[in-house]
Amino acid sequence: MEETKPTKIAVVRCDIVSEACPGVGCFKAFNERKSYFEGYDENTQIIAFFTCGGCSGRRVYRLVNILKKYRLDAAHLSSCMLMEDTYPKCPNLEYIKKTIRDAGIKVVEGTHH
Repeated sequence: MEETKPTKIAVVRCDIVSEACPGVGCFKAFNERKSYFEGYDENTQIIAFFTCGGCSGRRVYRLVNILKKYRLDAAHLSSCMLMEDTYPKCPNLEYIKKTIRDAGIKVVEGTHH
C-alpha cells in the first residue's frame, strides 16, 4: 500500500503581536482542524511557526526559502496579520504574500479568526 505524502504547512505571524500572543489559537485551530485548517487531513504537519521578522517582513524571504528544502506546501498568514481592529494593520501584507508566492508556496490567509 502506497503511503500518502504529508501536507506540510507553516504559520507566519506578526512579530509585534508575538510579544503578547503565544500562538495558542493558531495551534488549537490546527489541532482541531477548524477554521482555516478544516480542509487538512491527519497527515498534515505544521513544520514551522515563525514571525515575519518585524516591519518590513524581512525574515519571510529567508525562512520560506529554507523551508522549500523541507517541501513546504502552504504558508498560512496568521489571523493577527489580517485583522484591522484588534491589532495594528500589517503595512507589509502584500509584500509578504508576494514573497511567499514567488517562492512557489501557496498562501492561505488566516488561521483561527
